[in-house]
Amino acid sequence: MSFSLHQMCSRSSPISSRVRRTLHGSSDDIGWLQQTPGMAPVEDGTARFLELLECIRNGEHTLPDSFVYLLIPGLFSNHGPLYFVATKKFFSKKGLACHIAKIHSEASVEHNAWELKQYIEELYWGSGKRVMLLGHSKGGVDAAAALSMYWSDLKDKVAGLALVQSPYGGTPVASDILREGQIADRETRRIMEFLICKLIKGDIRALEDLTYEKRKEFIMNHKLPEEIPLISFHSEASVAPGVLATMTHIAHAELPWLPLPNFGGEESDNSAQAGRQVPVVIPVSAAMAVCALHLQLRYGEKSDGLVTCRDAEVPGSVVVRPNQKLDHAWMVYSSWKKNPTEPDPCEMCEALLTQLVEIGKSEQGKKGVGSSSTSNSTT
Repeated sequence: MSFSLHQMCSRSSPISSRVRRTLHGSSDDIGWLQQTPGMAPVEDGTARFLELLECIRNGEHTLPDSFVYLLIPGLFSNHGPLYFVATKKFFSKKGLACHIAKIHSEASVEHNAWELKQYIEELYWGSGKRVMLLGHSKGGVDAAAALSMYWSDLKDKVAGLALVQSPYGGTPVASDILREGQIADRETRRIMEFLICKLIKGDIRALEDLTYEKRKEFIMNHKLPEEIPLISFHSEASVAPGVLATMTHIAHAELPWLPLPNFGGEESDNSAQAGRQVPVVIPVSAAMAVCALHLQLRYGEKSDGLVTCRDAEVPGSVVVRPNQKLDHAWMVYSSWKKNPTEPDPCEMCEALLTQLVEIGKSEQGKKGVGSSSTSNSTT
C-alpha cells in the first residue's frame, strides 16, 4: 500500500510542477531589463515628441534629406503587402529617400541581422548618405541585433535607430506559448511549428528569439553600442468594452494556397499558380484589446496587446510614451475609419525620425564640446 502511494506521489509530482510552471508564466521575466544591474537608464522624450508631432500636423516638416530612411517591418510582414507602404509613400512625396527592408520576417533574429547589415551597406554605398533606421515590432529587434553584432562595419553608416513597439526585452506572448515544462508544451510547439514552418514557410526561431530566455541570452552577449542614438516607442492598447466589439482595421494577406479557378487556357494555369493578395477585414483592434486585457489581468502589465510597455524600453534610449491608446497593429495597417483630428502612423513615424535626428545632433554637439575642452586643457 505504501509503495503504491509513493508511486502515485512520484507520478503526480511532474504534473503539479507543470501546473505551477504554467500558472506562474512570465511573472518573473517581465521588465527584467529594468531590474538588471548595470543597464543604462532611459530618458523620457515624450514631451518633445508631442511638440514635434504638433508641428508636423501644422505643416512644419524639418526631416532632412541628408539621410536615407529605412523602415524595417516585423514578424509575418511578408504576408501583409501593405506593411509600411503608406509611410514610404508619405516620405517619398516629401522628397526623402525611403525604403522598406526586404527581409524574410519569419527568419531568426541573427539571420535578419546579417541581411540588414548587407542592406544598410548597399544603401550607404549607393547614396553616400548615412541610414536612419525605424523598426516596428520584431523589425526593431532585428535592427538592434544588426547594430550589436556588426557595429564595427556599420558605425559610419548608421545615424540612429527608432524601435517602435519592439519586444527588445522579450514578450510574454512568445514565452507563454513556447515555454518548456508547462502543460501541453510539446503539443503547443508542434502546432506553432506547423503554422510557422509548414504553412507560411518560416522559421520557428523567429518566434523563439522573442522569448525572455533567448532575449536575455542575446542581450548579455551582444550589447548595443553606447554611441548610437536610440528611441524606444511603446503604447498601451485600449481595453474599453467598446473596442472589444469593433472592427477598425483592414489587413491585406497574401494567400498562396488559394488559387483562382481555372477556366481553361495557359494564362489561367499560370495565374492559378500565383499567390493572391487579397484584402481581409479582421477585428485587429478587438484581438489586440483581448490580448492586452489578458496581460493586464494575468500579470498586471500595460501593453499594446503583444508587447508590455516595460519590455519595449531599451536601456540607454530616449523613451516615447504617447498619450493615445494605440494597439500593436495600429502603426502599420491603414485604419478603416480615420479620425482627422488624430495623428496617423505616417506623421508619428516622421515625428520619431525627426526627434532621432535631433538626438544625433545633440550627441554630436556634446562630443564636440568635450573634445574642445580636452584640447584647451592640453594647451
